[in-house]
Amino acid sequence: MRGHVARKGNRYYAVVYEGFDPATGQERHRWHAAGATRKGAEKVLGELIKRMHDGDYRAPDRITLGDYLLERWLPTKQAQIRPSTYSSYRNNVITHVVPRIGSIPLQKLQPEDLDTFYAHLLRDGRRNGAGGGLAPKTVRIIHGIIRKALADALRKGSVTRNVADLADPPKVRLGGSRTMTVWSADELRDFLASIEDSEWYVPIFLAANTGMRRGEVLGLTWHNVDLDSARLVVSQQILSVEYAATVADVKTAHSRRTIDLDPRTVAVLRAWRRHQLEQKMSTGRRGDDEFVFTHPDGGPIHPDFFSQSWQRLMRNSEHRRIRLHDLRHTHATILLKAGVPVKVVSERLGHSSPAFTITVYQHVLPGMQADAAAAFSAAVFGTASTS
Repeated sequence: MRGHVARKGNRYYAVVYEGFDPATGQERHRWHAAGATRKGAEKVLGELIKRMHDGDYRAPDRITLGDYLLERWLPTKQAQIRPSTYSSYRNNVITHVVPRIGSIPLQKLQPEDLDTFYAHLLRDGRRNGAGGGLAPKTVRIIHGIIRKALADALRKGSVTRNVADLADPPKVRLGGSRTMTVWSADELRDFLASIEDSEWYVPIFLAANTGMRRGEVLGLTWHNVDLDSARLVVSQQILSVEYAATVADVKTAHSRRTIDLDPRTVAVLRAWRRHQLEQKMSTGRRGDDEFVFTHPDGGPIHPDFFSQSWQRLMRNSEHRRIRLHDLRHTHATILLKAGVPVKVVSERLGHSSPAFTITVYQHVLPGMQADAAAAFSAAVFGTASTS
């Protein structure tokens, strides 16, 4: 297979020989836009020629969006991103993108195609039999996947522009698209007392008293718990990847954090450790228990199993129903209402910045600002006057 690098103006092209045109008898050459440097164009040319030798080459105008995503883009990403991220990309492509717009030729994809696609997802995008549309945040995630894929296609010369940059994905409301439901301190205390005999009491107690995410609680190891110093380190999580429980790094660098524990939580964990060791001795199971919360065989607990168990507890409870993740929101809200500085709450939750914490929990701030105004008036003028 033959090819060469050519330059037109300030741009380089990888030019691939595709044989003779039977209608004209002339040689056919395919020009692939390859960026602003010769080195980059040579790399694109090398990839194209290798694809030809491997029998995987097709002219860009003959490749559909679905084929590009599944056969070319996703396989290259698998070794570059986390398994959980790859699984999310692949599931979204197979479930949503391919059935609706996967048959459109890659080079003929238009911004309007994506706009219509996003509108359909918002209206009737659910595929679990429940019907209805996807949340705007979910549609934006799908848009992000397409945008990344087309950016790579542009860089390698398969398309001449990234049409996703021109599309209009739905806007997401600050603080998330889903309504946040939290418990008061009294509700949380009453609920914990009601499940004290449950096998899920300790992981739920820990989640509520630290604000840790579901996967972080399940990924916690005894190596990262120092009961004498009353603190623990969050360094990994358990994720569901292709329906299997998988150990992974935490979400971001800020998610890797140290959380101080109150005496009650330390006592709960000490009692749980004793129970775990006694159970191990009675069953004769060998080996060290790495995880704080495990199946009887010592293996990690699947995150979905934890959520399903929470839902069963909710169905059998007289308390207001909230999601398992809302325990994290409850923890943060109680701290903010108690006057704990936003920076401290942000660090405890593993947020990227206090500004992000303020955005997520802005529903708590109006009442806090009213308290601050009253405190200032009392400090300056004494008892606030009324008119």
